[in-house]
Amino acid sequence: MTNRTLVIVNTTGRQGASVARVASAVGYNVRAHITNKLSEKDGMVAKELRGLENIELVEGSLEDNKLIARLFVGAQRAFINTISWGDEVVIGKALADAAKRAGVQHYVYSSMPDHAVFGHGWPSLPLWSCKFTVENYIRQIGLPATFVYTGIYNNNFTSLPYPLFYMELRPNGSFEWTAPFHPDKPLPWLDAEHDVGPAVLQILKDGIREWSGHRIGLAYQLLTPRQRGSIKVEVPIPSGYRSQLEGIEILFGKLEAPYFGPDIEAPGDALELWEGFRGMEEYAREVFPLEEAANGLTWMH
Repeated sequence: MTNRTLVIVNTTGRQGASVARVASAVGYNVRAHITNKLSEKDGMVAKELRGLENIELVEGSLEDNKLIARLFVGAQRAFINTISWGDEVVIGKALADAAKRAGVQHYVYSSMPDHAVFGHGWPSLPLWSCKFTVENYIRQIGLPATFVYTGIYNNNFTSLPYPLFYMELRPNGSFEWTAPFHPDKPLPWLDAEHDVGPAVLQILKDGIREWSGHRIGLAYQLLTPRQRGSIKVEVPIPSGYRSQLEGIEILFGKLEAPYFGPDIEAPGDALELWEGFRGMEEYAREVFPLEEAANGLTWMH
């Protein structure tokens, strides 16, 4: 591999940061995009990234087409995980267009399914369907690409009052969680911080001939919500997120749709890419207390 420049978008997110850490360690020249509207937590990740070797941080808005064009100059590989920093479909298409013009040879896009296309009366989830729209556009323009569909992050759990993954600390020292999923339907789980980076780097190492056009369910364990505990907890729901939660309740709680849709299985390809995953039990024992402490919580003392 003569050109070792790897573009990463949303590098302060869990997926992008994981890819950046591993890519930097194995000698890639990482061109890492970060937003110019960093939260306190994102700012901590950006500070960490600045301390790594082989990383160039590119700060700015993804609504700036000139910045997008600069991102891909001279690069042959990219890992893209867009989030709602604006119109995600417009931004996703602009990134793909710029990558194609620059001659990127392997574009790994973090997508998700639009369940409505499968014809079972399943609803779309608004924060997922936009990614699927971008995925289809990437295919239409002929950009050489692989698509990863990430499972539920182990790292989402918190004892802070956030929707969907809030866990209540019980008097006996245990945590209990509820969410609008079917209690006995297995869900795919992933330690995004630990496992996205190695898996994506293996996709890039195998190359586009191995993974061209593939959808990969990136998850390493299947666990049911009942295995995680059950208690009803009311927490504030941020503006714009309610429709996503209501869709999750219908899609997975009532209709019992498969998380990635009917055509993607996990952890098959994920284990082929990376066997050293961190499971839920290890995460809960070794990492969760550290993340809680970083959020200012003291229950572990």
